[in-house]
Amino acid sequence: MALRAPDSPTVSKEARRIQSMFGAIAPVYDPLNHLLSLNIDQAWRRFAVRASLRPTDRRVLDVACGTGDLTAQLQRAASPGTQVVGVDFCEPMLRRAARKQPLPFLLADGLRLPFADRSFDLLTIGFGLRNMESFEAGLREMRRVLRPGGRLAILEFTTPSNPIIRAVYLLYFRRLLPAIGNLVSRSEAYGYLSRSVLEWPSPRELARILKRCGYRRVRHAELSLGIAVLHIAERAPR
Repeated sequence: MALRAPDSPTVSKEARRIQSMFGAIAPVYDPLNHLLSLNIDQAWRRFAVRASLRPTDRRVLDVACGTGDLTAQLQRAASPGTQVVGVDFCEPMLRRAARKQPLPFLLADGLRLPFADRSFDLLTIGFGLRNMESFEAGLREMRRVLRPGGRLAILEFTTPSNPIIRAVYLLYFRRLLPAIGNLVSRSEAYGYLSRSVLEWPSPRELARILKRCGYRRVRHAELSLGIAVLHIAERAPR
């Protein structure tokens, strides 16, 4: 299946639409996500934390943190004294995040982060980069607040390359997931999820984009037979 040009999506990602859509599903977001993924999403987050967090990290930022599952796992795994901060631009999601863990959760847009240059050792973003109006602009903004040599970890869905797994995956994403999600949440969010994942760049394409946006040492690991992928990259000195 030919992929569309990155950052030229056919799915509308206008900021107010995304805010409204995720705000509407905030009450059912966690249980429905865990149900639809058979709770595998939590294992993906644990893997992302193990692969990206270092004992020497002292400032960690979780961008587009949603209800804070990844933020909380980062805090539990971090060394004593490490500051972990979560940001999201959807207030209903942040309110739910704050109930889980007494961490700094800030209302902020990932395209305009309220932090000084070179502020963080590690940035993470789980299933949020795909929702930005311009994910390349988001990558550059995250690079701005990373210190040189700091790491960015991106956890995202992807489309499996194995033909058999791909066929089952596409059936699930195109038919079953939107039907179940929309029935329970009474929202278009899970139809949007399906469409946005299917037009997302492949891991190789995203690696090239990361390098173009000022990252180096880009590597990725496919998870659960290629259903999701973890990218880790470092901020280049330039």
